[in-house]
Parts: sequence; C-alpha cells; structure tokens
Amino acid sequence: MFRRHKSLASDRRREVFSRGAARSMLKNDLRNFQCLSQLVLSAGPLKSIPVVKHSKTVHFEIEILDAQTRKQICIVDKVVQTSTIHDVKQKFHKACPNWYPSRVGLQLEQDLGRQVSWITIFLAEYTGPLLIYLLFYLRIPYIYDTKESSRRLRHPVVHLACFCHCIHYIRYLLETLFVHKVSAGHTPLKNLIKGCAFYWGFTSWIAYYINHPRYTPPSFGNRQVTVSAINFLICEAGNHFINVILAHPNHTGINACFPSPNYNPFTWMFFLVSCPNYTYEIGSWISFTVMTQTLPVGVFTLLMSIQMSLWAQKKHKVYLKKFNSYMHRKSAMIPFIL
Repeated sequence: MFRRHKSLASDRRREVFSRGAARSMLKNDLRNFQCLSQLVLSAGPLKSIPVVKHSKTVHFEIEILDAQTRKQICIVDKVVQTSTIHDVKQKFHKACPNWYPSRVGLQLEQDLGRQVSWITIFLAEYTGPLLIYLLFYLRIPYIYDTKESSRRLRHPVVHLACFCHCIHYIRYLLETLFVHKVSAGHTPLKNLIKGCAFYWGFTSWIAYYINHPRYTPPSFGNRQVTVSAINFLICEAGNHFINVILAHPNHTGINACFPSPNYNPFTWMFFLVSCPNYTYEIGSWISFTVMTQTLPVGVFTLLMSIQMSLWAQKKHKVYLKKFNSYMHRKSAMIPFIL
C-alpha cells in the first residue's frame, strides 16, 4: 500500500515537471520567434534564392556538300559543339555507308550568304567596262553638252583609245569563255559587288576624260600615240598566248609542270619571269596610259600594278617550292627587278 502511494506521487511529480518543461520550452520558442522576426524586419525583405538552371546541350546540323558540284549529299544532325572531324565522319558514314571515313575529306565552310559562280563574276566585271566605255564614246547628250560636242572634232587618239579598250575587254571575255579553266566553285555576292564597283567605276572615270569634248591630245603628237598603240597590241597578243599556254592540261592540276617557252616569241618571256601574263598586262596599261596621257588611266595602272605584283610574288613562292630547278634566276613579274 505504501509502495503504491509512493509510485503515484512520483508519477505526479513527473507530470508536473514535464508540464513545466513544456511551458518553459514554449516560452523559449516564442522568444526565439520574436527575435527572429525582429531580425528579419530589421534586415529588410527576404530575397528569393536564384534557381540554378541546368544548361542544355546544343546540337547542330551539318550539311555535307559535294566539293565540285555543290550538291547536297546528306545532313548530319545531333552534332555537339565539342565534336571533332572524326566524330562528324563517323556520323556521316552511318548516314551514308558508301562513304568510308578514311576516304572522306571534310572542309568546314561558314554560311557566307548568297553565292555566285566565278565565271559570273568575271563576265560581269568585263562586260560592264566594255559597254560603259561605248556609252561615253557615243557622247550621249545627258553626259556632255550637245553644242560643245558638235562644235569640237575628235582627235584620232580618241577613236584609237576606244578601239584598244574594246579589244582588251573583248579578249578578256573570249578567254573567260573558251580559254581559262574557271573554277566551278562559288564566292560570296559581296565579291561581285566589289569587283564590279572597281572596274565599272574606273572605266566611267577613264571614259569621261578621254571622250570629253575638251580632251587634249598627247604632248608629243602622233609619234607618241603610234608607238604606244603598237606596244599595246604587242602586249595584248603576248598576254593571249601566255594564257593559252597556262590553260594547257600539262600546266594545270596537281601533276602540273612549269610552262616552258616554245617557238612562239611571245612565250620567251618565261625565260625571265614566272608570271609573264601579269608582265604583259601591266605593259598594256602602261602603253594605254602613255597613248592617252590622262590621269585616271595612270591611277588605274598604278593600282593594277600593285595588285598584280602581289599576285605574282605569291605565285612565284609556290613555283619556287614546286619547281625549284626551273626557277633559277627568275623574277616574279618584272625582269631583274621584281
């Protein structure tokens, strides 16, 4: 009996102690909550935690084209940015089993916009100057004053300059169509615009001065005109014969050999320079400059000489690597100078 009362008393003590502990814990929680709320209010509004977005893998589609015909072979999809050429070849082989990776050469090309063929560029660059010069030669009324044009007679050099200019660009057009091995590749449209702006713009400037009613003939008269015209025709003929030799199958392609002079005297320039076509081209424009004695032709000749000298030096370096024994003591474009 005594033990039972004793146990009941101990249970009541435990219950009272647990209630007191619970009340004290509740008071502590309230105090902590009040402190936390004061801390939050003093710190300002809570900032949202930025959500970390998982980066998605970006895939690309690669269009496989034939290098010569530019026709589409297939499209390789699901290509990641870290893929190598070997990975692209393997995917290409899965799409087209007939193409083995070890026998396929891939070349990366960026999307450069609208493309045009090289032959289109050449034909546009050469047809424009031919027609533009003839328009100025005919002295259309809205270009020159009609009364002044009718009063003044043209000097014979004006007619001769028109003939030489037309011969030059007609030769260009015929060689582009029937002589030169024009690449089947394409180039951005902006190159066509730049080329046409250069050739057409300079032709307009040149033709305006030469065909102007107040144009003055060369200082040394007919002798200067005659010698320059003969030299112009010689350079035009030499340029044509050099281009015919360069277009020969033995001088094009991977297994090409360096052109050698033959019985034609115009080809003997190969003994002195590696790019005689540029030599004859510059000779033609220098002769045209002396024959007409005008500033626009001189500026055009200077710019063309600089550009062709760069092309000739670049080709000369290639020739030195491939045909070192044939290039002994040869210059690039100007004998013994350049």
